[in-house]
Amino acid sequence: MSISASTAALPRTPTEPLPSEARAFGERRFGAVNWLGLKTLLAKEIRRYLKVSFQTIVAPLISTILFLVVFIQAMGSTRASVGDVPYVEFLAPGLIMMAILTNAFANSSSSIIIGKVQGSIVDVLMPPLSALELTVAFVVGAASRGMLVAVVTAITCAAFMAMSDAPMRLSHFWAALYFSLAGATMFGMLGVIGGVWADKFDQLAAFTNFVITPLTFLSGTFYAITRLPEPFLTFSHFNPVFYLIDGFRYGFTGRAEAPLLVGVMSTLALTAALGFVCYALLKSGYKLKS
Repeated sequence: MSISASTAALPRTPTEPLPSEARAFGERRFGAVNWLGLKTLLAKEIRRYLKVSFQTIVAPLISTILFLVVFIQAMGSTRASVGDVPYVEFLAPGLIMMAILTNAFANSSSSIIIGKVQGSIVDVLMPPLSALELTVAFVVGAASRGMLVAVVTAITCAAFMAMSDAPMRLSHFWAALYFSLAGATMFGMLGVIGGVWADKFDQLAAFTNFVITPLTFLSGTFYAITRLPEPFLTFSHFNPVFYLIDGFRYGFTGRAEAPLLVGVMSTLALTAALGFVCYALLKSGYKLKS
């Protein structure tokens, strides 16, 4: 019997695929979702901002304290309440939401733009991660920073309000939770879009100054939009951040300026649209692979 014939007669172990069973180059070998890669990228996004927690967590806290001091101490005598809600109770939820939005945007946008400028974005694009997995990792990492800042800011506001004889109360937990998560997710996605679009830090700063800042400051954070004259009152109802702040404030005060159903449906629709845009940008490799 020849050597080749005897070799062919030997049983093949299950770990040795037949030539016809060999996988094509580049084919995914870990199922529909690369859980290990997704978990690793998400952990990298979270550890990135935790390593500089003084900048990413403490700095927003100081900004919130300054806003509270200025608006409550300097203007407290002239703006004692908004409707039947004390002004400090009206202001605090708006400041918390603003901290959520700005920090969620900053996390995902800075992660992508730093990778592009330093050339390390290839370390994210080379692993076998799909566009959906990249989107989820960037957005969840950004949302986690926004929510962490929200908790720290809320504790600080509660302490400041207790000293001002206006203790913080939580009227509807579901509303506070939903709108905070929706805001963190939406602005995490906006951060992905801004980071992919920008080629340098100047462009990202322009995106922040001309898009993010107007949306957050002209949304009823510091005032009730019912006091605005036309056409600014109508324009405010087209600002998605208004519904985020209004719904989040409803969770604390039990008062809302817009129908909650409109806020929930509009934020859900916008979140889905932004998610699709993020997925399409990462799928196409726009300004990432060129």
